[in-house]
Amino acid sequence: MTQRVPRPFDPLDWPPEDIADPYPIYRRYREIDPVHRGRSSPDGRTRWYVFRYEDVTRVLSHPHYGHHVAPLLTGIPPECENLWRLVGNWLVFMDPPRHGQLRSLLAGSFSTRVVARLRPRVAEIARELIADIGQRSTLDLIDDFAAPLPILVISELLGVRQGSREWLRERAVSLQKASSGRARDYRRAENAATELSDFFRWEARRRRHDPDDDLITALVKAGECGSVTEDEITATCVHLLTAGHETTTNLIGKAVLALLRNPAVLDELRADPALLPSTVDELIRYDSPVQMVTRWAYRDDVLHGRDIHEGDTVVLVLGSANRDPLVFPEPDELRPRGRSSRHCGFGGGVHRCLGSALALAEAEIAIAVLFECLPGLALTDKPVQYAEDMVFHGPQHLVLGTCGGSTDA
Repeated sequence: MTQRVPRPFDPLDWPPEDIADPYPIYRRYREIDPVHRGRSSPDGRTRWYVFRYEDVTRVLSHPHYGHHVAPLLTGIPPECENLWRLVGNWLVFMDPPRHGQLRSLLAGSFSTRVVARLRPRVAEIARELIADIGQRSTLDLIDDFAAPLPILVISELLGVRQGSREWLRERAVSLQKASSGRARDYRRAENAATELSDFFRWEARRRRHDPDDDLITALVKAGECGSVTEDEITATCVHLLTAGHETTTNLIGKAVLALLRNPAVLDELRADPALLPSTVDELIRYDSPVQMVTRWAYRDDVLHGRDIHEGDTVVLVLGSANRDPLVFPEPDELRPRGRSSRHCGFGGGVHRCLGSALALAEAEIAIAVLFECLPGLALTDKPVQYAEDMVFHGPQHLVLGTCGGSTDA
């Protein structure tokens, strides 16, 4: 019996339970219509959703597909001038050769060596956050720990003063709401883009007179050599702020939730801490913090029998690719041992996540410190509340029990 092609895939219409667990929906499309024609973009472009690992990874690394910002900007209302200017200078929306030039300026700040040097400070921040929880019987993992940890870390790399960090997080979250495509979120994003641009423009100008050993100073020095413009410096700071904290917040939140829902895996990790790196890698595959990324077709192509035309929008569903049984046997199981590490949770190709080493380190340290200092951490009967976002995907609130508070941190 022939299976019917599913209705148009549209995450904006999903109820909360599907946002919390999109994987049964992904499986249906992956099996029946793996390169699926969805509703057209607001500018009339044909939009495709790609669900299988082989097709997703092909597009991620193929020169016929790119990430140039121009198609994205057509969806932003014209009155959002600051959002246009800011996003237009983000590294993630640049193609070679400019992408490679700017990425090379930043790569040293996110190298394995730099991340290794930063690990003790990340652990110190994590312990300070848990100490602040005190003897409370519950905590909101997101508000109390998973959100502040990465914002504090990326702020230290940038050289941002501590008093600004909560203000920066609120605006970074508002800015990322633009990925929803909703009118109300564009308005919030425009206001955040204006305020963040002003903030980092002032910080950059201050570094010209008072340089420091931080990433903003490094960008300013590159600007003095003509390598980057002032708009690119400002946009890069905002991009690193947003990319460097919200995805890691989601990673930590979903990782802890998955471990608490899979107590056998958590027990195994407690018995053998050497499993931590492979466990974090598997957690990223199992429930990716970024579920979808977008590319645009620069030339006509055929993808799994579908004719993709130049100018089409191609949405790669990373969360589906990472559960493709042709690559990951029994993909709905959390299995830290013996699992292939070929997941695409960090994207792929030239746009593979620049900060992946830092994100992995933060997640490893967060998990280790949390379960060491809060050994009684447990799920409660409070429902997990997910943000209405299928790009940056994760719990908005996650209330956990601490069984009487923390041990000495």
